[in-house]
Amino acid sequence: MDSLASAVLAGAGPEELAREQVPSDYLAAHLRAEDEARALAAPDPDVRDTLHVGRVPMPELAPDEVLVAVMASSINFNTVWSATYAPVSTFKFLKRFASLGGWAARHDQPYHVVGSDAAGVIVRAGAGVRRWKAGDHVVASCVQVDDHEPASHSDAMLGGDQRIWGYETNFGSLAHYTVVRASQLLPKPAHLTWEEAAGNMLTAATSYRMLISERGARVKLGDVVLIWGATGGLGAFAVQLVKQAGGIPVGVVSSESKAKLLRGLGCDVVINRDEIGIGGEVPRTPERTAELGDRLGRAIRDAVGEDPHIVFDFVGEATFGLSVHVARRGGTVVTCGSSTGYHHKYDNHSLRGNLKRIVGSHAANLQEQWECNRLFQLGLLNPVLSTVHPLEEVGEAARLVQTNRHTGKVGVLCLAPETGLGITDPALRARIGEDRINPLRTDAAGVLAG
Repeated sequence: MDSLASAVLAGAGPEELAREQVPSDYLAAHLRAEDEARALAAPDPDVRDTLHVGRVPMPELAPDEVLVAVMASSINFNTVWSATYAPVSTFKFLKRFASLGGWAARHDQPYHVVGSDAAGVIVRAGAGVRRWKAGDHVVASCVQVDDHEPASHSDAMLGGDQRIWGYETNFGSLAHYTVVRASQLLPKPAHLTWEEAAGNMLTAATSYRMLISERGARVKLGDVVLIWGATGGLGAFAVQLVKQAGGIPVGVVSSESKAKLLRGLGCDVVINRDEIGIGGEVPRTPERTAELGDRLGRAIRDAVGEDPHIVFDFVGEATFGLSVHVARRGGTVVTCGSSTGYHHKYDNHSLRGNLKRIVGSHAANLQEQWECNRLFQLGLLNPVLSTVHPLEEVGEAARLVQTNRHTGKVGVLCLAPETGLGITDPALRARIGEDRINPLRTDAAGVLAG
């Protein structure tokens, strides 16, 4: 371990960190451009074949950037997309970004350091950074924006030059160090450990924008909200947000074990897809969509007496037709991600004839991220971390997400030597309670031992 990282782990202050030299290279989970053809030719791509852990060169810091020593990170589905080079190779994103010239040119490398969630310690700040300094404990938003672009000052997610860090940019978070813009930073919730804080912002803030923000579905008191994949990273945060907003979450899961976890999360209504006969089937015809949608609709009405006001759908191709079918007259389907495919098929007669709406959503702007992070700071939102892996096992961690064998978020320790570190407000943690902070941890054996 380099001396700068050692100083961070020892709790060094800003002056001490400034005296330590930034290493010339660092350990990172990365992809290689040379693997693309082999990965695309594989009949059943496996992220473990393309995610490499090794040393990469340290990039130079731009004036508006900070260098963060990453204590912990987590796996998001965009890392699965990156590691399978599909539906689009992220090396194409990097080349396009680099073509802008200037500091952007650094991103075009024969390697791509992936990862879009981080909790860590600032060790360097560029000359143009005003609000942050070395030694600050931070979490990072996944969104990089161009603050010179007019649209960014209305809603950063409308900006044509916004990018997802660690997916559409290089130097991501599954590493000992990461480079982020200062406009991505948020204060780390002081009562959370590094690994608990590192798995929240991408998925929780995405769910926040989809459900709570004025740019999303705007859940209100009493709304019935159908949530697909309710024990996944997005879904488990969606359950908590709907509950806090006074709505009625209806969670859909694929197994009884996940149903049990979802009940423990406080979900009002839990629907096991297998028990109502819709399983994991992707309906291929309008008739089959209507048949399976009717089954799902009956199950929801049997449980709450009415159809959902809002359907929260990040699954995509496999579920979208059902989502449009079951939403009530005048209801809203809010969608992002589409982990099972982008080409959605639905009955437009059901949509337009019943005045339903589809709201597309993507990540969250900095104000929405800040509002969401505040809920964690208050203990009103809690992590949904289930397992934690060392950085050296990042391929296995990503494979869990690729094959949908995970619940909640899968954490990755980077510089943190063990779990349980990083808490600076133990009194708040005690007031909130361990059982609330870790609702999806099934047992100690499922978490990397500290």
